[in-house]
Amino acid sequence: MKLEVLDIGVFIAYVMGLLILALWISREDKQGGKNTEDYFLASKALPWWAIGASLIASNISAEQIIGMSGSGYAIGLAIASYEWMAAITLIIVGKYMLPIFLKNGIYTMPQYLEQRFDHKVKTTLALFWLGVYIFVNLTAVLWLGGLAIETVAGVDWMFGMIFLAVFSIAYSLYGGLKAVAYTDILQVVLLVFGGLFLSYLALDAVSGGQGVLAGFGVLSDQAPNHFDMILSPENSHYMSLPGISVLIGGMWVMNFSYWGFNQYIIQRALAAKDVKEAQKGIAFAAYLKLLMPLIVVLPGIAAVILYPELSAPDQAYPSMMSLMPVGIKGLVFAALIAAIVSSLASMTNSISTIFTMDIYARLKPAQTERHYVHVGRIAALVSLSIALVVAEPLLGKFDQAFQYIQEFTGFFTPGIVVIFVMGMFWSKASSSGALAAAIGSALFSLALKFLWPQLPFMDRVGLVFLLCLGVCVAVSLLTPSPSSNSSVKLEDVNFDTSKGFNIASLGVVLILIALYATWW
Repeated sequence: MKLEVLDIGVFIAYVMGLLILALWISREDKQGGKNTEDYFLASKALPWWAIGASLIASNISAEQIIGMSGSGYAIGLAIASYEWMAAITLIIVGKYMLPIFLKNGIYTMPQYLEQRFDHKVKTTLALFWLGVYIFVNLTAVLWLGGLAIETVAGVDWMFGMIFLAVFSIAYSLYGGLKAVAYTDILQVVLLVFGGLFLSYLALDAVSGGQGVLAGFGVLSDQAPNHFDMILSPENSHYMSLPGISVLIGGMWVMNFSYWGFNQYIIQRALAAKDVKEAQKGIAFAAYLKLLMPLIVVLPGIAAVILYPELSAPDQAYPSMMSLMPVGIKGLVFAALIAAIVSSLASMTNSISTIFTMDIYARLKPAQTERHYVHVGRIAALVSLSIALVVAEPLLGKFDQAFQYIQEFTGFFTPGIVVIFVMGMFWSKASSSGALAAAIGSALFSLALKFLWPQLPFMDRVGLVFLLCLGVCVAVSLLTPSPSSNSSVKLEDVNFDTSKGFNIASLGVVLILIALYATWW
């Protein structure tokens, strides 16, 4: 595909508009400048619509849009389980986990671990997350974003990565989470409407101009295997999506780790003025997740009919963008860049929050609020610079960078979920038990990977979770009960939710039941 002059003009207008908006949002609105709550938690004043939009904008990036469209091309609608199961996960997180975090008044996930266990658990997990965010998440988003720009616009991937890094820093470094969250509203609007328009054009093209419903019928008739939600063991992609495990197995562990205990995701909800506002934002995000397969998976399935000879599945989304009329193509390209820079900004802001509040503040206590904000900005800039340098050496040899992310984080995800779940809901869980689960997660994952290579990745995650759970319980029972637990008691947390949240939750459940019943 090729961007015309009008497309480039539309894209430049978007970039300039976003920067102006971010600078306006970031302006100092009180004497003395921003304090840590202003910079890292947006003054704890984010409304529900900003929380929901920012959750999705932080989640959707190049690996999601291009990777999931590619998976739609290769596998089909089954890959949508990652999105649809995330919707119900968000509801559970909003009802049972978020009230505990907000009651504890935390800035970061490691801070909660210090309250519940001790500084050893906190520091261990803080260093782990800093390493993962810099060397796995940031590098992957930069690398895939650079490749996407090269594919769509013909700009060398290295210049593409530099542009993405500079763009994300330009609008987020000064304003902090507030600038990121409020600009995410524009990003999500652009992403959703641009994606839906592309899906409309794709279905219309499949039907030869007969409309969306006719196009969907053509897809169902000509690519019926691409509408199987639960893959059988005979399916060539069973190792990626092992049948019923997407509903009752390891995907739950992966989802809770990502949506419940992941700093750059949950930080938006921590910035709400109260728990009710945060829960409304999470419910809003859940409905946006239900919508995402229409935006990213459906174009990939349509490409099976329109571009059956693609050399690689990940070419599906860029190829489908050629359907866009001039001008609109530039807008959809802007939506793709919007998703990438939003994720970069969210990650760097969370890196700066963890480094400043969990590492630096312990080494240099009793500094001024403005000093910590300044350190946070430096940490964000340094982390993005490191990721920019190491992205190609780390990821250049991988055919699919998304596999690199899953494989690495999958070693530790089960242990992290065990630590948080046991820490929140079992008072006897000890620091030694938590550390044993963290270490066991890596050891069990490595052992199963090499001793049982035919075990699907998702099943391995579920099995390691159960093993880590057993280890945590055993070690906790054999070691002294925690004496330094300063987190709130469960009986002091109000888990009641509003009527609106309950209705929204029921709606999510009913929609999911209908979707899986239709395409089982």
